[in-house]
Amino acid sequence: MYGFNLYVSILCVSGIKDTQCGFKLFTRKAAKALFPVQHIERWAFDVELLHLCSRLLIPVTEVNVVWTEMSGSKINLFEDIPQMARDILIIRLCYTLRIWSIVSDESKSKRS
Repeated sequence: MYGFNLYVSILCVSGIKDTQCGFKLFTRKAAKALFPVQHIERWAFDVELLHLCSRLLIPVTEVNVVWTEMSGSKINLFEDIPQMARDILIIRLCYTLRIWSIVSDESKSKRS
């Protein structure tokens, strides 16, 4: 977990203690800016959302919640961890090389 968090903080988003656990809540304005431009639909989707928040200057706050771990994790360490690592690298490369745009359709229509 610590290695994964270090990897995420180096490549995508820093200052977040745990990108994978917990709830993600968005204002309507933030959701309209983020979800139309999101590409990752697997386990690392929230890393991309947090990366987009940092690029679009959308504030992020971590709030502690009471969490009960349920047995029978859905993550397969041998399949999902390498896929998440690839997805995080893809997030970094695609946004850095501007293969993926961070401008939503709503923002484009306001400029016209």
